[in-house]
Parts: sequence; C-alpha cells; structure tokens
Amino acid sequence: MKRVVITGATSMIGAALARHCIEEGVEVFAVVRENSKRLSRLPVSPLLHLVRSDIGEYLENLPSKIGESCDVFYHFAWSNTGEAKFKSIYGQTENINGTLTALEAAQKLGCHLFVGAGSQAEYGPQDCEKISVETPVKPVLAYGICKYAAGKLVQIEAEKLGIAAVWVRIFSVYGENDKNSTLIMQLVHDMLCGQSTALTACEQLWDYLYSEDAARAFYLIGDKCKKSAYYCLGSGQAHPLREYVKMTAAATGYKGKIGFGEKSYSPNQVMNLCADIEPLTKDTGFVPSYTFTEGIQRVVDYWKKRFKEDNR
Repeated sequence: MKRVVITGATSMIGAALARHCIEEGVEVFAVVRENSKRLSRLPVSPLLHLVRSDIGEYLENLPSKIGESCDVFYHFAWSNTGEAKFKSIYGQTENINGTLTALEAAQKLGCHLFVGAGSQAEYGPQDCEKISVETPVKPVLAYGICKYAAGKLVQIEAEKLGIAAVWVRIFSVYGENDKNSTLIMQLVHDMLCGQSTALTACEQLWDYLYSEDAARAFYLIGDKCKKSAYYCLGSGQAHPLREYVKMTAAATGYKGKIGFGEKSYSPNQVMNLCADIEPLTKDTGFVPSYTFTEGIQRVVDYWKKRFKEDNR
C-alpha cells in the first residue's frame, strides 16, 4: 500500500490505523465530519491529509476532494453509535446506504480493496466456544442487523464493481479513545475517581483486544488481502469478565469495593464471546502483541495524565 482512505478517521480504531499507516510510510486521506471535534486524535504529518465530508456525501465529495488514485479504502464511519445505537432504527438503516456509497467512492478512486468495519453484534447471542465466519448470524438489535446487511450488500456490489471487499466483524476492542459508555471506560473512570461500579456477577467469558492491535490487523488486511473475505477480529482468547475487572482495578490502583452481583444479567446476555482469528492469522500473519494487562495499563496511564491536565 502507498495511499489509503480512512473514513471515520477520528474513531478509536480509525485514528490508531492512521498512525500505524503513517509509521509505515503510507499516505493517508483521513475523512472526517464537517464539524469534527476530535481532530487532535490524528497525527500531525505531511503524509496525512484531512478530507471533510459527511457520510451521505462520500460519492459526491471524495473523488473530487482527494483527486488521486488510492490503493485501499477503509470504512469505519457509522452514524448513531454508542448509546445512540439502541435508540433509532431509522438512524441505523441510513448507514447501509452510506456504506454502499463509500464502496462506490472507493471504486471511483481506483482502490483495489474496500475494507469495512462490521461487528460482533451481527452474530447475536451465541453459545459456542469460538465464533467464526462460519457461525450462523442471528442479529437481534437494529445495529447488528444493519451491520450485517451493509456487509452482505457490500460483497454483492463489490463483485459488480470489480473491487475486492473485506468485511471485518470486530469483537470487543478497547483503548485510550474508547467511548465513555463501554464497560472498560466506565471502570477506568470510576476506579480512578475512587468509585465503585455496579456490575453483574461477571462470569461471562470475554475476548478483549487493544486498539493498537486492532489497527495493525486492519493494516495487514489492507496490505496482504487481494480477494473478498469475511474475518472475525479479536484476541482469539477469552477469560472471565471478572478477571478483566480485577486487572483494571490493579492498573488504576483501586482498593475499594468492586460491585460484583449488584446488577442482573440482561435477558439476552451473551455469556461466551470469543473470536476465531485463525483465518485472519493465516491470511495476514496477524497475532496480537499486547496482553490485556499491558493494554489496560496504557489506557489508565493516558487517562491519569488527562485528569491531571484537566485539573490544573
């Protein structure tokens, strides 16, 4: 790869991927919303170019604003995420058209590969040791349903357009720029403030992947993949959620009460979530570099510094 496009470039994985590409000497066209307030997440480099466009205007804007042939198009942009993803069915369906528009823009820019960001939510509740691309999809939420529809339609349209398409079903990724609504970020915030978080019994077996590893996986997909495919992206290992909570407490130095069992499991609670990354490893060579202990310590150190700067 010499030149890539990244939509949703200020997202946690998008920003990490932009940094990784630049470290590898790859030129990046970072597509951001018109009024983005997260530009500080992006590296300052002559290899990075900001391209302002909302998701519904990619086909109209990107070919003309970029104006150069690119190799790979990474699509992370998705409206109504975080807590908002549960509130509006119509808000989720708009993302399907946005994804297909991104695919058309990729074809017009001469990209040989389109890489889209799917989700573990496409599988819905499962009861198996590892979830693979062969596991039947059973999405139950609008977010997962629309992610599945977008990925499926991208594969169909990509074949018509003569471009390879990879759809990556992302499992639980955490990092410095994670959303405040995630369990990991709630724990980090509350524990650094000396507060207890109400939790379930946390018996679930869970698969967490650090954002820098996720970015490297996406980089390798763009660099190595030449044909359409689906991949599951996680660490490939699952541990009881209770262990992750205790490791987060150790990283923050929290000595207070941990609220295990103070909340009930939801009716559709997933109890076993682990990604089968063997096909991804076989095709790209990807193997996670960070343990959860290493990754969460980096997240905690980052937020300790932020809190200190904010309280000056």
